[in-house]
Amino acid sequence: MDSLLLLCARRVIARRRLPPLPADLYPVLFQLAFLDGRPCVLRDLVAAWPFPVLHVQQLVTRRELLGNHSSMDYVQAIIQGVVAQLRWELEEPSRDSSCQLRVLDMTGRLDSVSSRTPAGWSRGSGTKALATACVAVSRHQEELQRHGVKRHKGCSGVMTAKAPPQPPGVDVHTDLVVDSSSYGILCDVLQTGADGLLRLKCREFHPKHISTLEIVTLLDSLDPSCLRRVDLKLKGLADLLVILPYLSRFPELRSLKLRYSDLDVQHPTSESAIRIRGMARQLGMLPSLRELNLENSSVSGNLRQILCDLQAPLESLELPYSSLVPDDLAFLSQSFYTLALKRLDLSGLNVSQGLLNPLWLLLEKASASLLHLDLSDCHIADSHLAVLLRTLLRCSRLRFLALCGNPLSTAVLKDLLQKTLELPNLYLVVYPIPLDCHTGDPSEFDSDCFDESLDQQLLSAAKAEISQLLKNSGRTDLIWTDNPESLEDLDYFSL
Repeated sequence: MDSLLLLCARRVIARRRLPPLPADLYPVLFQLAFLDGRPCVLRDLVAAWPFPVLHVQQLVTRRELLGNHSSMDYVQAIIQGVVAQLRWELEEPSRDSSCQLRVLDMTGRLDSVSSRTPAGWSRGSGTKALATACVAVSRHQEELQRHGVKRHKGCSGVMTAKAPPQPPGVDVHTDLVVDSSSYGILCDVLQTGADGLLRLKCREFHPKHISTLEIVTLLDSLDPSCLRRVDLKLKGLADLLVILPYLSRFPELRSLKLRYSDLDVQHPTSESAIRIRGMARQLGMLPSLRELNLENSSVSGNLRQILCDLQAPLESLELPYSSLVPDDLAFLSQSFYTLALKRLDLSGLNVSQGLLNPLWLLLEKASASLLHLDLSDCHIADSHLAVLLRTLLRCSRLRFLALCGNPLSTAVLKDLLQKTLELPNLYLVVYPIPLDCHTGDPSEFDSDCFDESLDQQLLSAAKAEISQLLKNSGRTDLIWTDNPESLEDLDYFSL
């Protein structure tokens, strides 16, 4: 931001009330209100926003703009600004207003929880605050309609009631995180639908700790045109089969996460076979589905049956810790479902159990399109990586590679670094703590107990060698880190 512009903008937001401003200044002042921690200014800016659309995440692209304040402060301020403007439009419908806001986009991780989050707040608190605002606006509208109807004589001399014109309202695009504290009020708001002045349009739906029936009730009330992701954590296949039929009403649904949904198919029965067939049939009724996450779902040996009815290739497939067997990987390497894979997560795969060659074949199949590959905790030793390396180097578009928790030596990691320099798009590699930094018996390697025998001096030396190699390479755009949290915010929709 230009220093002179920044100085002038700070003088503007330092005033108690904002003066009339050129429209072009609003985005700059919006960013500065975040940077300087001025929620009240943010509220006033939103209440007078001179453009039809306000996309918060596009304006606040850098985390440092949040400063030392909780993101919840800003969420509340933005909501208060919209509510203030709608109340004003209701109370004075004939007044000319500079506010043109009709779409407020609050999607993204603006309500993420951090150390600055007030006690008692969670990721679902933003959802509850939005629902509460919708109710407040609706009640205010009803109150004005009861007491503010003007009565006048018509041509026939009969007294008639004339309701004031209603403002067009605002559509709020948001990601809904729903728990037991927000379910009731959100359900009421969604069932109001298009009749309210503050209308919620859900982009991503994350129910947490609510019943299957409550999930179905909310899905049945969501606007079908906006939903692109559903993230579920269910107890088993029976609950999933209740919910899946309700997803077919969302034509734009591209991502389905069924994490920790134990499908209980490792010991198949005739009943479980029928349920898997039902699951496959319902997945086949989602024409836009491109991302599927079955984390910790124990799909062992049943991946073919689960994916067989998909209408199009997947672009993101996440199967971490899902008890995969060679037949599962063989199916993937032979099917058209993986022809367009951009993201593949096979964390927890044990390559020492007959899975190395099927994995090699799968990576060969996906090499032309793969951008993100996670092979964390796959028991990949030096000899295994030697087999996979040539295939990895064929992944010419690869951007992210995760190898956390694998028993690899410093020498092999250094060799990997030097050879993957030829991958022009590679941006981030998350590597494991080298095996030779472990003072115990290498044959008894256990990533869960690795810290107990970690030699910090050896680790520091290994990290210094890797850093020096990276520096000498001249690849200033490439990051090598042993911090597994570096992958946390990477998302299919950002690929």
